[in-house]
Amino acid sequence: QVQLVESGGGLVQTGGSLRLSCAASGRTFSNYAMGWFRQAPGKEREFVAAINWIGNIYYADSVKGRFTISRDNAKKTVYLQMNSLKPEDAAVYYCAATISARFYIRGEYDNWGQGTQVTVSS
Repeated sequence: QVQLVESGGGLVQTGGSLRLSCAASGRTFSNYAMGWFRQAPGKEREFVAAINWIGNIYYADSVKGRFTISRDNAKKTVYLQMNSLKPEDAAVYYCAATISARFYIRGEYDNWGQGTQVTVSS
């Protein structure tokens, strides 16, 4: 198991930027693929971006070109740089970890953080 703690959420205007961080503790971080998901009120939790142990990356179509996922294995931290934010990006953002090769699938994740709120004002 790995424990995950997100930070960096907050209130930003449309077009602004935020950088989310997810600090991991526990077992070997570098063995895990890491993902970011988000859940808006009344909606299902959806995939945003993921990066595996060798740096392969997937993005949801809705965030391609605006969001960037990265990881620092020495710091056991994964980041989500969010630029050109839109009101529809507002949600609780969750960090998650998996050892599965199918790291682009939400159901493959079994370690979750508590979430951090992102609010985008129009």
